[in-house]
Amino acid sequence: MQKRRLGKSDLEFAPIAFGGNVFGWTADEAISHKLLDAFVDAGFSFVDTADVYSRWAEGHKGGESETVIGSWLRKDPAKRDKVLIATKCGMDMPDGKGLSRAHIVKSVDASLKRLNTDRIDLFQSHQDDKDTPQEETLSTYGELVKAGKLRAIGASNFEAPRLAEAAKISKEKGLPTYVSLQPHYNLVERGLFEGPLENECLKEGLGVIPYWSLASGFLTGKYRSEADLSKSVRGPRGVKKYLNDKGFAVLKAVDEAAKKHNTSNTTVALAWLLQRKPITAPIVSATNLGQLKDLLAAPSLKLDADSVAAIDKASAPT
Repeated sequence: MQKRRLGKSDLEFAPIAFGGNVFGWTADEAISHKLLDAFVDAGFSFVDTADVYSRWAEGHKGGESETVIGSWLRKDPAKRDKVLIATKCGMDMPDGKGLSRAHIVKSVDASLKRLNTDRIDLFQSHQDDKDTPQEETLSTYGELVKAGKLRAIGASNFEAPRLAEAAKISKEKGLPTYVSLQPHYNLVERGLFEGPLENECLKEGLGVIPYWSLASGFLTGKYRSEADLSKSVRGPRGVKKYLNDKGFAVLKAVDEAAKKHNTSNTTVALAWLLQRKPITAPIVSATNLGQLKDLLAAPSLKLDADSVAAIDKASAPT
């Protein structure tokens, strides 16, 4: 399988990222370990998580996902060299939030401990922190890269002007540069990324690893009415807003492409992302082994021009 390089970093991997938000939440430790084993055995390696996963769940405080990944690595330490681990800080945690030097240093050490590793391959600013000078954030990352704790840094949920400012500071001050952006981007949410944000990524050569690539499962075709929302823990929260004329038009175009290529809606929606120029790998999640097949098939699917045109038209930002 052909690998892709993440921006200007030296991180290369097969172009599907496993989203660890489910680990320790909708996938317990045993299932999570099986999912990770199957993911790696299929030739994939990029695992994305965050310190805040899954603080939103009742009784959780954050760090659950990292802890599950750490216990998986503890069972077989040789697996560490087979995976690239990406995590983040910046969201509200019991011990604070933001991108100050003090919080980043504390967060990195806590993540390393939970992950049971001595380095993080990609460490991301989970959200912008306008109360902390970007130079402070980037210089802190520089110290941690020099210390061997981080290999590369990325941003998530940043706006284009702030990404541009960070790139300018990095160049002028000789500090580490964000090599990636993790935005909210999928076929029913194109307008959030396409435009200034996409242009900035192309200008600076950032690799893009979009989250919610399947629109909380809507693009799988599993949810076609409000009656279907009970099929998932995330359904009522994330899918209802797509049950409209625009969402159904997108589903119809994806349905037709899936039928034409004898594959699933899931595979088509991810393949469309992979054919967009700045996309390195979409982030996807699974809670059982049966879901993995369609996710991991996306890099092998080349959509024909007519299918791409139909999907583009149905999903065009308004």
